[in-house]
Amino acid sequence: MPPMSLVGMVTSVGKMSKTATVTVTRLTQHPRTRKVITRSKKYLTHDPQDQLSMGDKIVIRNCPPVSKQKRFVFESFVQQGNVSASPAASSTTP
Repeated sequence: MPPMSLVGMVTSVGKMSKTATVTVTRLTQHPRTRKVITRSKKYLTHDPQDQLSMGDKIVIRNCPPVSKQKRFVFESFVQQGNVSASPAASSTTP
């Protein structure tokens, strides 16, 4: 598999040792209606130092299999800290 880097947000951490769940979101166009659709996929990511926390925006890259489902490893931070997981969570209704 060729080297591949993805940017995503940490959505789950602390349930498994040295593992974080990262959600990668991408935009794609519907073939018939040409509307822009948001697609997302979750990846289990190897975090050797257990330094990731919820809401971190990070870069992950593929690697040889670490376990049955872990095929990506943490590479670097894009934005560290608590970033809201969804835009709906930050908006308030009057």
